[in-house]
Amino acid sequence: MLKVGQVAPMFVLPDADMESIDIAQFRGKNNVILFFYPRDDTPGCTLEATDFSDHEDEFSRHGCTVIGISRDECIRHAEFRDKHGISVRLLSDSEGVACKQYGVWQAKEVNGVKKHGIVRSTFVIDKQGVLRVVLYGVNAKGHALEVLRAVKELNS
Repeated sequence: MLKVGQVAPMFVLPDADMESIDIAQFRGKNNVILFFYPRDDTPGCTLEATDFSDHEDEFSRHGCTVIGISRDECIRHAEFRDKHGISVRLLSDSEGVACKQYGVWQAKEVNGVKKHGIVRSTFVIDKQGVLRVVLYGVNAKGHALEVLRAVKELNS
C-alpha cells in the first residue's frame, strides 16, 4: 500500500470517450484527486461519482483535477456518466494496471470464497507528483467533502 510522501505511480489510461490520459500531464499544473471505485452504476459508486462532480468547481478553485477510476470499460463509463450527469473524468483500468500500482486491487472473502476487487480508495497527488493524502477503504457518503476539507488544509 502506498503512503503519504511517496511519488505517485504514473500511468496512461483511456477515459469514457476513449481518449488516452497520461497522469503525468498534470505535473507542474494541477493537483490530482484520484478516486478508485468498484463499479459503475452501483449505489455507492454513483453517490461518490456524483458527489465529486457536484463539488468539481470547488476542487478546481483549489487547483485540483478530479479523476475516477474503475475496471469498467470505456463504453460503460460513458453510459454511467451520461445517465447520472457525472462531470468528472472517468478512466477505464480494464487491465488493472493502475489498481495494482495503487494497491487498491485486493482480495476479499465473500461467503468463504476469496474474490479480488477494488477497495474504494482516494489519493491526492500534488503538482510535484507526490502523494499528499492516501485513503484506503473509504465510505462513499460524504467522502467528496472530506477530501475537499483535506485539500483546503493542504493549501493553507
